[in-house]
Amino acid sequence: MPLSSTHAARLALLALAPCLALASGCSSTPKPKDLTAQAAAPVLPPPATPAPSTLDPDAPGASAVRIDDRILGACHLERKQAYFDFDSAKVGADAAATLAQIAVCFATGPLAGRSLQLVGHADPRGETEYNFALGQSRADAVAGFLAQKGLEKARVASTSRGELDATGSDEPGWARDRHVDVLLAP
Repeated sequence: MPLSSTHAARLALLALAPCLALASGCSSTPKPKDLTAQAAAPVLPPPATPAPSTLDPDAPGASAVRIDDRILGACHLERKQAYFDFDSAKVGADAAATLAQIAVCFATGPLAGRSLQLVGHADPRGETEYNFALGQSRADAVAGFLAQKGLEKARVASTSRGELDATGSDEPGWARDRHVDVLLAP
């Protein structure tokens, strides 16, 4: 005897009900939030800042790419601060020159064959999840820049500490909190 469309619909619903129950959250672990959408929307509007070439570590809006002393020595680099804007992961012109030298040093120079660890940081303002995503975006931006300059992606690992290490309580302190550590991997 052929099934009516009502009976077919009921059978389909009965067959799918256990699957829907399993898929709707039988897990005790909550789903992670989608940080991509949060990372795209800034928590605070960026303050007016001078051009990156005029920033210093204590200036509002400054954010440093901090380079491990072992890398500075092996690559014969001067201790410089390289900056990117507040609430941004874009590698600026000041950072680009230093990072390009690091890419050459790791690709064909004294540190050829060695690996890098990049650790992104954020100041404590904003939501914790957002700050982790922003720190990761900063580290990933530096990794992407290094890859464009010839450093193999497999030799660069990036992570985020978000606001975990932040110590600032005012604009100059927050500026120092916003950075990416460029470390020689073990």
